[in-house]
Order: sequence, then structure tokens, then C-alpha cells
Amino acid sequence: MSTGRSLPPAVDRPYKYLWLEWEPEFSVLTVRICVKPIQCYSLAAMAELQQVFNDITANPGLVRHFVMASGVRDVFNFGGDLSLFVLLVRARDLDSLKLYARRCVDLVWWLENAAQVGVHTTALVQGDTLGGGLESALLHHNVIFERRAQAGYPEVLFNLFPGMGAWHLTVRKGGFAIANDMILSGQIYTADQLHRAGLVDLVVEDGGGEAALEKVVRSAHPKLRGILAALQARRIAAPIAYESLQTVVEHWAVSALRLKDRDLRLMERLARAQVRKVGGAGEGAVEEIKKIELDTAWGFERTGLSEWSTLT
Repeated sequence: MSTGRSLPPAVDRPYKYLWLEWEPEFSVLTVRICVKPIQCYSLAAMAELQQVFNDITANPGLVRHFVMASGVRDVFNFGGDLSLFVLLVRARDLDSLKLYARRCVDLVWWLENAAQVGVHTTALVQGDTLGGGLESALLHHNVIFERRAQAGYPEVLFNLFPGMGAWHLTVRKGGFAIANDMILSGQIYTADQLHRAGLVDLVVEDGGGEAALEKVVRSAHPKLRGILAALQARRIAAPIAYESLQTVVEHWAVSALRLKDRDLRLMERLARAQVRKVGGAGEGAVEEIKKIELDTAWGFERTGLSEWSTLT
């Protein structure tokens, strides 16, 4: 599947955090997100992504296949902007936390309704993804993981929860027991584990993601009208309500203001690890989460259930 050199004028805009690719044979628009120093859903990146969605909606029939990918090696997306969260929590800025959450829900809602606007979606995950990054991947009709990719919801480790659709999406794809284990444990899972849980549709060898994507598009395109109609029926059978998403993120924002200093320092520690990973370090956020889990276990072993503060 060759990549067209020029984008259709309707979606051709100058973006700072997005890299758009166009494949004209099957009308495939691939969006690669690249945010530094942390590959996350920053407010600026989300604003650009919302503009892409608006342009697709405003030009029905132009884009038939939408692909979400990453422009950062070994990282798909680390989800929420932890540095911003820490800043807002310390400032007791509930309104801004709610604003961020609403921006997330708007993106979630567009992807949830993509079939209704005639667009088939695929997430191509070629690196680690956490929290909101995993939530955004699960929103797509097809989810492809390369084998090296790992994912999970670590928020419980700093006394929060993934609030931008994790419960809705994980329950729908994997069932309540899977969602309960993943969200309440904070553990990181391999691509194969996620595939066995029903959350990932296809696992391919490292470096095989692009070829797998081509096969998915080529297979779906001749029967696309039927697939999109079936996906719309799936939403009727297993609906997710916009109001429910809004209620959860309101609860998420209020819960964030209850975080203690230890929780915020853990978030800062994880944010530093995310920067190291984007910078090319061998160890990054996933490894840091595992260390935090171990440190937490040893902290409780030493002090029982009382709070401890030996953070690095």
C-alpha cells in the first residue's frame, strides 16, 4: 500500500504535533502523533486531532479508513498529561481539570461514532501505551499490536483511575472481570495477554505492523459498507452513552483533587520516566511503573497500611 505524497486539500493543514499520511487507493488517512518531551494527549495535540476529525466529518466520503499511529519510536501514547495534572491539582483548579476531561470525551465520542460518518478505524500500536493511550486504542474498530508493545492502566498506583472511557471500553471488549482486574491492579500487560483477553484484535511480530495494517485495509475495503453497517448495529447492541462518559470524567476530576502529595510525586516520577523513554532511553515509563509497584509493596511491608514517603 503506497503512501501518497500529497494530502487532499480538505485535510491538509499545518500541524505541530501530528504527521498525516494519505494513501489514495483505499482513501486511508494515517495520523501519527508526536508530542515532546512526553508522548501524551496534551491539550494542544488534542486540539489538532479534533481539527482532523472535524475535517473528516465536513467532507463525507473522503476518508474511508482512519489509522491512529505514533511518530515516536517504541511509544504509542502515554495517555493523560501527568505534568499538567500535577500543576492543576496543586493549584486546586477543578475547572481546568474538567476542561481537559471534556476535550478527551469529545475525541472519544468522535471515534465511538466513526462508523456513522462512514469511516473504518484502526489503531496501529508499535510501542508502549498507558492509561488514556490504551483507552484511545480500544476505541478503534481494529486494534493491531506489535509484539513488543505493552499496555495497562497504571492510574491506581497514584490513587486515581483511568476516566476517559476505560471502564466502558474494556468491559465491552473484554468483559467486566477483565476490566476489573486491569483497572484495579495497575499492572502492565503484554500484547499477547491483551489479545487473549479480547482487547487486541491482532498481534504481529515487531516491525510487521505496517504490513498487517495493509492486509486489514485490503480485506475490509471491498465489504466496507457492510462492515460499517454491522458496526453501527454493534453500537446499538452495546451502547456507550455520551452522558455516561461525561459523568465518569466529572468524577475523575473531583477525585484528582483528593490526591495527596505522595500521589503527585509518583505522577511526577512517572512523567520523568516518560521523558526518558521518548528521548531514546532503554528504560522508561513501563519499567518505572514496575519499580513503583515494587516500592509500594515494600513500603507497605515495612509500615503496614500507613503512608510512606521514600520516593526517588
